[in-house]
Amino acid sequence: MSAADLLVAAAVAFLAGGVNSIAGGGSLILFPTLVALGLGTVEANVTNSVAQWPGYLGGVAGFRAEYAGQRSRLLRLGTVAVLGGTAGSVLLLTTPSEAFDVVVPVLVLLASSLLAFQPLVTRRLKRTQSDGVAPRDPRWLYAALFLATTYGGYFGGALGVILVGVLGLALSRLALANALKSALSAVTATVSLLIFGVFGDVHWGVVAVAAPASLLGGFLGARIATRIPATALRVLIVGFGVAVSVYLFLRI
Repeated sequence: MSAADLLVAAAVAFLAGGVNSIAGGGSLILFPTLVALGLGTVEANVTNSVAQWPGYLGGVAGFRAEYAGQRSRLLRLGTVAVLGGTAGSVLLLTTPSEAFDVVVPVLVLLASSLLAFQPLVTRRLKRTQSDGVAPRDPRWLYAALFLATTYGGYFGGALGVILVGVLGLALSRLALANALKSALSAVTATVSLLIFGVFGDVHWGVVAVAAPASLLGGFLGARIATRIPATALRVLIVGFGVAVSVYLFLRI
């Protein structure tokens, strides 16, 4: 990439980091930008995953108080996330890139749809949540979590929305679901980072400029999150995601 391309990647990564803090869906901005800058879809996906990894650590730090007394649950669910993230990352690297080219428009559209319905999911979970101790983990949670983190390792767009929905339904505590979502997203992202870093076609030049830009954008986005209408931003991101899905479909 040229210096101008790297500057564009850094600027969009900064924006994506802020979007993730305010409304979610930053991957739907950075991934298509990397494709437009000339990266193949698989290369853009693994580079996007590695570049946005630092932002997940900030999310974990922000929920430290919610993790009190959850060590055993974190270990159990974290183990499932490691397995799912590994399965998804290996699936991405071992299947033909043509297969990813076919499925990625559908994944982008799915991620956009999930982001669109995020407020509805959140409201429903708030109505059903309990204020007491979270119940025992239902058995179906582990299967659902494995599938969700497999998706996260393979593509990852709107993974947080999926995890909040699954964990909220299983545990009936939205605050705890949000905290666990950040931790499990970080676990999945870390697994993908290790696998993609060793075996994937990561564009490290982009990562060098995009990762710190994403981290800075996420920090500043968190500071101004209460001043920007998340609904309007979400509508823009969903509309952009649908347009990207159509564009990627036409490229097949």
